[in-house]
Amino acid sequence: MTTTLKLPATASGGSPPAARRWLALAVLCISLLIVTLDNTVLNVVLPTLVRDLNATSTQLQWIVDAYVIVFAGLLLVAGSVADRVGRKRTFLAGLVLFAAGSTWAAFSGSVSMLMAARASMGIGGALIMPSTLSIITQMFGDRSERQRAIGFWAGTSGVGVALGPIIGGLLLAHFWWGSVFLINVPIAAAGFLLALPLVPDSRNPAAAAPDFTGALLSIAGLALLLWGLIQAPVDGWSSVLVIAAMVGGVVVLAAFAFWESRTTHPMLKLEFFAHREFSAAISSVSLATLGLFGALFVLTQYLQFDLGYTPLQAGIRVLPAAGAIAVIAPLSALLQKAAGTKLTTAAGLLIIAAGLWQIGLASVSSTYVDVLAGMIMLGIGAGLAIPSSTASVMGSVPTEHTGIGSATNGTALQLGGALGVAIIGSLLATRYTGKMTTALAPYHVPAAIMQRILGDVGSALAVASRVGGTLGEQLSHVARVAFVSGMDLGLTVGATVAVVGCIVALVTLPRKRSQR
Repeated sequence: MTTTLKLPATASGGSPPAARRWLALAVLCISLLIVTLDNTVLNVVLPTLVRDLNATSTQLQWIVDAYVIVFAGLLLVAGSVADRVGRKRTFLAGLVLFAAGSTWAAFSGSVSMLMAARASMGIGGALIMPSTLSIITQMFGDRSERQRAIGFWAGTSGVGVALGPIIGGLLLAHFWWGSVFLINVPIAAAGFLLALPLVPDSRNPAAAAPDFTGALLSIAGLALLLWGLIQAPVDGWSSVLVIAAMVGGVVVLAAFAFWESRTTHPMLKLEFFAHREFSAAISSVSLATLGLFGALFVLTQYLQFDLGYTPLQAGIRVLPAAGAIAVIAPLSALLQKAAGTKLTTAAGLLIIAAGLWQIGLASVSSTYVDVLAGMIMLGIGAGLAIPSSTASVMGSVPTEHTGIGSATNGTALQLGGALGVAIIGSLLATRYTGKMTTALAPYHVPAAIMQRILGDVGSALAVASRVGGTLGEQLSHVARVAFVSGMDLGLTVGATVAVVGCIVALVTLPRKRSQR
């Protein structure tokens, strides 16, 4: 068995040689890429799932968020596991589980099975993400080097999110939809084999036992809250069941916070939030990904359903957002050094808001060029806000708690993304359903067909195609108008939230990061 370098988190030790550090960083980032990629790789495949698995709009949101809920719910306990048993061991175990879950997802034959497989992938992702960031924090003892390394790490996270639709479209053009999951298997295997000799191990010998009760409470609370948000367009926002689910989610999350304040081995260190830099940076990370994930969820559908692009063409047209993140994220450290964390993070959130607002001006007659500027701004803003906020989070936690710190940061990333898909997607679905119901009321459409039309715009367009003629054209036009109107509403609300985040960052973030 290959001998790994031990760097106890509670004691100072020599870092690996420079060349090995950067090679190890490359291995960690490539492995992280498939984890973040799976947040959005399905977006471009969603219309295909409507056709092949008869998935409704609500089910599409759950297929995306099933992965994110488990991912976010387990990140914190995974961080404490990494601190306790070893960050490298946790990372390697995560790669194995992620590859297994990806294989299951690739061969799922129903919506429910795909949801379950996506949830199992979230377990592997939760073990991988905090381990990579805590290993990086341990490897790079020099603050300047660490900042650059975290910039590359955050850039990889952002690029993975933005490249998902491109890779999904490319694979879908040549293979069946399950190939978007199978691509993870060889990458995970390569990451596992390269990590054995290159990635150093470290742990906190004094770390407390994992908090599994807290993990269950966080998953249950988040699932109830998101269920209410996603189900609201179907049952109505005033539905007793919807309100009960959302209130229940808030109550369970409050119980989670209470448990964390009382247990002797909390997975979430509530005292960290008393540190202004930590709490402000965590909220900034979450709000940045809320806008990014939510926009990508609706944009990939807009490009196919309204503009008529194929999955591959739609994926390629998301490339400007990915390119902006790839270019800006590694350079964000330079801007932080010149302008400070406060202004860098606030600027990033403001640019995200501008991008969401610009895309939200789209109409049914808009072209790709009309939304291109917004997509670029979205990428630039994410490339600024995510790395600067992440660096602030990791710079404000004690060295022995880097696992928990990175897991908390990862949870904020995933929670923001899950809320983005749920909120922006639900606002879209609510307006779409309302407009379609009003438009079709005079026609006395049979209940079964009406239910299909209201399920999602893809199904409505399929019905219009079968009807044909003038009536089919009218139905297609009305469905596209309703969809774009719903997208505009969701993105405008997302822009408003990002502006609020910008103001919060300006008020609460310190000008300079903590010196660790």
